[in-house]
Amino acid sequence: MGSDNGLANEKPAHQVIIESFYMDKTPVTVGAFRMFIQQTGYATDAETFGDAGVFNFEQNKWELVPGATWEHPFGPNGPKAENNHPVTQVSWNDATAYAEWAGKRLPTEAEWEYAARCGGKNMARFSWGNELIMHGKYQANVWQGTHLTDHQGADGFVFTSPVGYYGMTACGLNDMGGNVWNWCSDIYQAYPGSQHQFQSDANVRVIRGGSFFFDANGAYSYSVVGRSMNSAETSLFNTGFRCARSE
Repeated sequence: MGSDNGLANEKPAHQVIIESFYMDKTPVTVGAFRMFIQQTGYATDAETFGDAGVFNFEQNKWELVPGATWEHPFGPNGPKAENNHPVTQVSWNDATAYAEWAGKRLPTEAEWEYAARCGGKNMARFSWGNELIMHGKYQANVWQGTHLTDHQGADGFVFTSPVGYYGMTACGLNDMGGNVWNWCSDIYQAYPGSQHQFQSDANVRVIRGGSFFFDANGAYSYSVVGRSMNSAETSLFNTGFRCARSE
C-alpha cells in the first residue's frame, strides 16, 4: 500500500494485510440512494444543515448553497441529479447510514487501494493503466487541464458521468478513479514511517479516487495511491461513495 515515489501523504510503501471482501461494482447511484431515502425517511446532513458545498465557477470559489442536496446537488435552481449518476452531496455520516441500511459498510482505505490495484496485481499508475488518455480516449471522468479556468468537456462530461460509462477494470470495477471522490471508513492519518505531518482527528475521514472537479494534486488524485480527506459532516458536489461487504 502507498508509494515511495508519490506525494508526501502517499509515502512510504508498506505492507497491509486484509481479509477477503466484496466491493460494489460502481459508486452508489442517485436512484439507489433515493430508494434508501424513500424507505427510511432519512435526512442527510446537507438537508439538516440547510446547505452544501458547491464550487461557484463565476466567482472562482467554494460556497455553501442553500438547498443543495443529493437530489439537487447545485441547489434548488440547478438541474436534478440523474438516477444513473453517482450520488453526491452525501457526507461520511450519510454514506455510513446508507451502507448499514443496505447490509454493507464503507470500504477501508486499504480495501479501496487493493481493489483499485485489482487484487494487488495492478502495478500501473491508475486502475485502468498508466495514462489518462489511451488511444485518443479519456479513461475516466477527470478534470482537463491544470487550472480552474480550463475548459471542460473533452472527456464527454463537465460534471458527473453515468456510473460505468468508461468501462470496467480488469477485475470488474467501474469508476475506480475520477467521477466522484469515494468516502472510506478510515480516520485520515499519516502512514507508518511517513514524514507527512498531519494531526489525526477522529472527525476527518479518508476519501479516494479523485473526481470530475479540479484538484491541486492533479492526476495524482486519480491514481491507485492518491488520497485526501474531509470532515465527516461535509457534503460536496463532487463526493460520493461505494460500499463493501466482508466475505
